[in-house]
Amino acid sequence: MKTKRHYAVPTFFGLLLTLFLFTGCSQTTASQSDSKSGSYQQISSKEAEAMMEEEKDYLILDVRTPEEYEEAHIPEAVNVPNETIGTEEIPELPDKEQLIFVYCRSGNRSKQASQKLADLGYTNIIEFGGIND
Repeated sequence: MKTKRHYAVPTFFGLLLTLFLFTGCSQTTASQSDSKSGSYQQISSKEAEAMMEEEKDYLILDVRTPEEYEEAHIPEAVNVPNETIGTEEIPELPDKEQLIFVYCRSGNRSKQASQKLADLGYTNIIEFGGIND
């Protein structure tokens, strides 16, 4: 009887450990784990420039403050500050399927804004960092 019990305990813990390892190795991103959450593509400023030369009917979105926008911005860029992007529709961005290139100063706000836009249902978001690039 001791022999069966001696093997049963390590076998039980071995199976339990295996179960934890298999369930613990599965990582998901926010866009994978939340079906309501969308995603966006992140590329370099050089890649964005090349895409802009090839693509038509796109919009460039500057998500910096109006003051930063006035100091300098990419020609024809639309200014919608990151802080104003929330859960409501954005009048400046009526077409949720339009290709939208998003930038800010250093890349932090453009990532935040891109995720918020994706969460709002925009489907063609390209984040390319900051104007400093």
